[in-house]
Amino acid sequence: MIPRRSHLRAARGRLEARAAALRSWLILRVFLPRRSRHTARLKYAAVLDGQTVNLHAELPRSVRLPDHAELVLTRGRRHHESPARVYEGGDGTLLMDAAVLLGAEVGGAPVDPGRWQVRLRLRTGSRTRRIPLLLVELPTPYEGPTKPMTASGVTGRRHRIGRSVTGNMRVVTAVAKPGAEVVKVHITHAGISVDFRLLGIRIDEPEAEFIASGRRLRQPVTVLADGTARVEVPLEGMAPRRSRPEHWDVAVTGASGRTFRLGRRLHDVRNPLRVFAMRATAIAPRGQRPLLVQPRYTPAGNLRITCTPMPEIG
Repeated sequence: MIPRRSHLRAARGRLEARAAALRSWLILRVFLPRRSRHTARLKYAAVLDGQTVNLHAELPRSVRLPDHAELVLTRGRRHHESPARVYEGGDGTLLMDAAVLLGAEVGGAPVDPGRWQVRLRLRTGSRTRRIPLLLVELPTPYEGPTKPMTASGVTGRRHRIGRSVTGNMRVVTAVAKPGAEVVKVHITHAGISVDFRLLGIRIDEPEAEFIASGRRLRQPVTVLADGTARVEVPLEGMAPRRSRPEHWDVAVTGASGRTFRLGRRLHDVRNPLRVFAMRATAIAPRGQRPLLVQPRYTPAGNLRITCTPMPEIG
């Protein structure tokens, strides 16, 4: 029997797919014929690298080549402009290309969570014209060794392309999912240090836990000048107690008791275990047998450190 939660999730996915197909049909058969003279039809719309909106559109025949073009993102009384390029195609049709970086933290548009309307503004002399961007089909995920990033690798905020009931394109922004994103792992003969960033959460009195089967090590967390956090653990405390490997997971917790696994999830690779592979390092902790230490990422993106005792010689 399918678990209830999985069954509901599958049913919701089917309903959303049917609703999207119906909306595309309405836009194509009803709204597009009525609005073709006043809207630009998007041929391509996607969010790349989790934070850059890339657009390519065909402008209506009634438009003439402007002196200046820009995209305007609007939400309530807030708006942000970004340059756009309008040019003439081979058949005389006017085309538009634009790339909009999202997020003030990365030097882009300071968008906050919500739905942002997107329009093309054209200026010629003293005349200004605003044109909606019509999105008939929503972007479809592509296949290959990489996948679309669903969140910014810097801020963790989630951006996606959406559309209104009548087909007007918009950018939908949501807050970062709570989590702890690994920045760097460094191994020395004394121990392991892990730098990470907290996204979508604030943890008071943070503390890290290194967890293996039947074992748990608690270590303090230091906040660095750039806002990242660092935890260090001595390897002598992680040495296997038996002759087989021990696998350590790493988590951060705080005064509230909530726990978040450290990992790498803000990326576009489908196989983090292979792509983010780190070499095993032979270490001789003080007073312990030599061991091999290998950090790696699980298929779910969680950081896992494997400590394997090295065989004795002689």
